[in-house]
Amino acid sequence: QVQLVESGGGLVQAGGSLRLSCAASGRIFSINAMGWYRQAPGKQRELVAAIINDGSTNYGKSVKGRVTISRDNGKNMVHLQMDSLKPEDTAVYYCNVEESGAGGMDYWGKGTLVIVSS
Repeated sequence: QVQLVESGGGLVQAGGSLRLSCAASGRIFSINAMGWYRQAPGKQRELVAAIINDGSTNYGKSVKGRVTISRDNGKNMVHLQMDSLKPEDTAVYYCNVEESGAGGMDYWGKGTLVIVSS
């Protein structure tokens, strides 16, 4: 069984920074991508950032330039450094792991809450 455990969420003032981390454990065969998504109340889940196996990255439009995703391959961990936070960044942030291959699974963490106060 695969487990994703997120950490680092919390309350921060606008303009501040937070670093989220996610540790993946269990039987993961081959990781294609690791990433972060978020869901604010009443809104759809959206991509924040993802890092692919080849090292390439994708960022959501609303956070580009303010967040940086990094991966520790040896430990199956992914980190999200978030700077210049805005109240609209308030959401539950979910870690995602995508396995490689046609039959690859998609795994999700339980989420960590980020609240940005104005």
